[in-house]
Amino acid sequence: MQVTCEQMRIERIDSAATKGWLAGPWDSNLEISVGYAHAGVDEPHVHSEIVEIYLVARGASRLRVEQTTLDLTAGDAVIIEPGEAHTFLWSSPEYLHFVIHTPGLAGRHAQSEKVAVLRSRLGL
Repeated sequence: MQVTCEQMRIERIDSAATKGWLAGPWDSNLEISVGYAHAGVDEPHVHSEIVEIYLVARGASRLRVEQTTLDLTAGDAVIIEPGEAHTFLWSSPEYLHFVIHTPGLAGRHAQSEKVAVLRSRLGL
């Protein structure tokens, strides 16, 4: 849900949705994309252009980046550079993270720069 007041705007998380995007170049002049997830998604992939920043707000999760497994808890931030394959392996029921993509890309460009990788690349 979007609430606006002149130049300022507030985006509210949809508690029924697993994940979603709150703001980005598709609906504003932002040069980043901002989203959230109530669970870490197990979808091994790599970005060719985007730096992906996860900010853990609550709960815990396990993230695999290349051959390294990271246990994350509230307050942790992880920065994944372009070319680093990654996926979430597990998350607690109360888990919530925010994600920032920079640069923010829209439409087909955003979809095409995310490439699936084999689990074997991550040693899984």
